[in-house]
Amino acid sequence: MRHRIALPASLGSHFTVGRARDAGIGRGRSDAADLARPFHGVRSLAAPEAIEARVASLVPRLSAHHRIGGSTAAQLWRLPVPAELLADEDLVVYAPTGSVRPRTRGVKGLRLARERLTTHDLDGAMVLDPVATLFTCAARLSVAQAVILIDAIVTTADNYPRLRCDRPFVTREDIADRLVVWGRFPGCGTIRAALALARDGAESPKETETRMLLVERGLPEPVVQYQVYDGWRQIARVDLAYPDLKIAIEYEGDGHRTSKKQWRRDIQRQRDLEDRGWIVIRLTQQDLTEADAVIARIRNAIATRQRR
Repeated sequence: MRHRIALPASLGSHFTVGRARDAGIGRGRSDAADLARPFHGVRSLAAPEAIEARVASLVPRLSAHHRIGGSTAAQLWRLPVPAELLADEDLVVYAPTGSVRPRTRGVKGLRLARERLTTHDLDGAMVLDPVATLFTCAARLSVAQAVILIDAIVTTADNYPRLRCDRPFVTREDIADRLVVWGRFPGCGTIRAALALARDGAESPKETETRMLLVERGLPEPVVQYQVYDGWRQIARVDLAYPDLKIAIEYEGDGHRTSKKQWRRDIQRQRDLEDRGWIVIRLTQQDLTEADAVIARIRNAIATRQRR
C-alpha cells in the first residue's frame, strides 16, 4: 500500500482543501480515502458524528459573519430540545440580512437581522446565545416545549443536567425585554405564552414537564423545589409541592433507580416527610406517558386533605 503523507498538526482535525493546499498538501492527499468529507471542500481526520464534531467540521468553511443557530445551537448549548428538533440532519446557520447565506449539502442557510445575532464562542464556533437560540426555534415549539426550554435557560439550580450555559443565563424579565427588542418573529406568540408559565429553580426537564401536565389537567400549580424544614433543620427539598396540603410530588429518573446511594436517600427522605404528615407521590416516565392514573391519585390526595 502506498505510504500516505503525514498531515501537519497545524491543520487540526477539520480543514478545507484550500487550507491544506496552502500548507503544501496536494489534492491527491486531501482526497485520500483515510479522510472524511463531511461538507463540500472540507476534510476531517474522522467522520464526525456527534453534533459538536459536525459543527467543528463545518466551521472551517463558514465566513466570519455566519452564526450557528436554531436547533443546532440548542443542541450545542445542550438545552432540552424536543425529539423532532433533535432529528434535524442539516446544521442551521444564519447570516446577517443582506449577506450571503451558506449554500452546501448538509447546511440550512438562513438570514437574520444583524442586531439579533447575539453570539457566544463555543469551542471555536460562533453560536447564537441561548435566548436567540430559543427565539430561532420558536416556530417549531409548542407552548409546553417552550416552557421547558425557558425553565432551563433561567434555572438557578446548579444540578440541572447537561447545560453548558451559566445558571441562570438570564432571567425571565431579560427574556421579556429581548422579546420587545426582537418584535415580531415566527413563534413569538408561543414564547410570550410560555414565558408566563415558566418558573425559576427547576432542576430537570421532566420536573417542568410534570408541572405542566398538572396545570394542563386543571390541577393547582405546585411550588417548584419546595424546602421542608423541621425547626431549623432541612428535611427535604421536593420537586413539586402543595405546601398547605403537605403533598409532595417527586419525579424519579433512572438515576434514582440505578444509584444505590440515591435510592437509599430517596427512601429515607420519603420516610422523613411521611413522619411529618406529608403525602409523597412518586412518579416516573410511564406516569407522564399514561397520566390518567397519577392525575387521579393527585386529585384524590388533594380532596382528602381539603376535607380535613
